[in-house]
Amino acid sequence: MRWVMLILALAGFALLYVPLLILVIYSFNASQLVSVWGGWSTRWYVELWSNEAILDAAFVSLQVAVLSATIGTAFGTLIGYVLSRFGGFRLRTVFTAMATAPIVMPEVVTGLSLLLLFISMEQLIGWPAGRSVTTIVIAHATFGMAFVAVVIQTRLAGFDRSIEEAARDLGARQPQIFLGITLPVIAPALISGWLLAFTLSLDDLVIASFVSGQGSSTLPMVIYSKVRLGVSPDVNALGTIVIAAVALGLFLAAWIMRRGDAKRKREEARAMAGQ
Repeated sequence: MRWVMLILALAGFALLYVPLLILVIYSFNASQLVSVWGGWSTRWYVELWSNEAILDAAFVSLQVAVLSATIGTAFGTLIGYVLSRFGGFRLRTVFTAMATAPIVMPEVVTGLSLLLLFISMEQLIGWPAGRSVTTIVIAHATFGMAFVAVVIQTRLAGFDRSIEEAARDLGARQPQIFLGITLPVIAPALISGWLLAFTLSLDDLVIASFVSGQGSSTLPMVIYSKVRLGVSPDVNALGTIVIAAVALGLFLAAWIMRRGDAKRKREEARAMAGQ
């Protein structure tokens, strides 16, 4: 039974990572045909650097991902904090359903509803004027904050509230308690939520296709349009760069979170030793 589970686990990891490994290898393919190996070369990285359409789309995607992740993290933290700390208010069930609906809502429905919303707002108040990077940021922040709220609420569920009560007994008040005690404790969850929202925004194709306009095409939209006409080798090079960037981001996030946990444990040990 143990060997069967091990084989199934290896098969699952192989299905996930072998295609990525093949993509990385073929990004160094000298041939113009993606399915024919023509030797090792870095020509497609050079050509990718001179492809203005992909570079512009990559800049738009990074801009949208950073802004939407930041906005989504701010609102998601507030939602998660309210759901965790104020559990007895009226209409809590409705509020919870509205906050988490983007997670289970099909992206086609979300994109279409946001498109209709932006059109109605433009007709009523004149903003936003057409579809642009702004509308993509709003759309991505909308569903990103739902994921962040779940992460923050889960972290606060295991938080020892006696620490806040002790700080309150010593004379601390809000927002001093939140900024000095709660925020450092949930900092790893904030980083995780931000990275999750950033990744979802960077990966989104369906919603961005609904709410984007001329000159605001994201990287997944450009890649999808190129794939429809046939995969070119520079797409493999682009995918390799994205994989490397994601791996570096995960490594840095894990390193920061590990340092934060180690620092907190040292402070707790010093506090216990001083008692």
